[in-house]
Amino acid sequence: MKFTTNREGLLRPLQLVTGVVERRQTLPVLSNLLIEATPAGLSITGTDLEVEMVAIIEGVQVDQPGTATIPARKLADIWRSLPEGAEVSVTQEADRAIVRSGRSRFTLATLPPQEFPKVEGAPSDIEIKLTSKEVRRLLDQVGFSMAQQDVRYFLNGMLLEITSGHTRTVATDGHRLAMCTLNRGADGVERHQVIVPRKGVIEFSRLLADDDTEVTLSVSANHLRVKQGAYTLTTKLVDGKFPDYEKVIPKDASRSLQCDRETLRQAFLRASILSNEKYRGVRLTIDEDTLTIQANNPEQEEAEEIVSVAYQDGMMEIGFNVSYLQDVLGALSTDQVTISVSDANSSALIEAKEPDDSVYVVMPMRL
Repeated sequence: MKFTTNREGLLRPLQLVTGVVERRQTLPVLSNLLIEATPAGLSITGTDLEVEMVAIIEGVQVDQPGTATIPARKLADIWRSLPEGAEVSVTQEADRAIVRSGRSRFTLATLPPQEFPKVEGAPSDIEIKLTSKEVRRLLDQVGFSMAQQDVRYFLNGMLLEITSGHTRTVATDGHRLAMCTLNRGADGVERHQVIVPRKGVIEFSRLLADDDTEVTLSVSANHLRVKQGAYTLTTKLVDGKFPDYEKVIPKDASRSLQCDRETLRQAFLRASILSNEKYRGVRLTIDEDTLTIQANNPEQEEAEEIVSVAYQDGMMEIGFNVSYLQDVLGALSTDQVTISVSDANSSALIEAKEPDDSVYVVMPMRL
């Protein structure tokens, strides 16, 4: 195998595909990328047996077709460190790959290509085409609410729900819930739900540009396949049942306050400095057109912030984890937010005025 290309042509594909490769592997070949050179161009594949990414690169000068597996991170680091505009050649000789550029030469150990595993994807049951910008919003608005290493393994990921009328993402860690809905679905689908694992969501998000490039989502019984341009990401799905998120969303949140999002976010940021590092609790006292935020810690230090809000429903005190509130206000992009609760023991419903595609629920905490 031998091919020649410029540094920039392979830089992003190498970085994206290498992102899928885990640093610690049970199989040595999983630390490598599978590189296939054909007269049409290059195919680069990386996998950890759960997630697989394939990049197809055209416009590469292939002098000798062939296949090799090359250490992923070493190759990506070498590529990144080369000067801009450099021309690079990669040659496989026996069990070595030689990377040359100018006066630089690197020799890397390879492994037999036949040892490299493939993530098998079944034929898709549902296929939907969206823009990269739409899918990115679906992920970014809810991704922060996914659990991390929860024993309830089905929470360590994101629910993807497709119906004939909408495409929806939902994530929860048991203390807060985030939901984003796009009013476009797949014709003839009543209601199809799958759980995409956390790593699949992260790699999916890295792949997407914030533009109108077409993205094809193909859902089968055990896999989600995402195709955007030259890239194809395949991830196994989590085998489990996601909680009934509709029961979590408060229906009777009768008390509502409206406030400037950025003002509120900054107030929470300042108050959080003196909150308990472990519990991160803040006390909210809501009265007529005023919200008072109080935080303290075991060193008897205190913070108090007073924010002007639109509120007329009687005085109330309620406690929250300030980090959860900051995450929600950071995800929203509108000027105004609405926070609705029914009493001091009920979850808060946080929404933006426009657009109204995202809903957040945060559970209260005792202070």
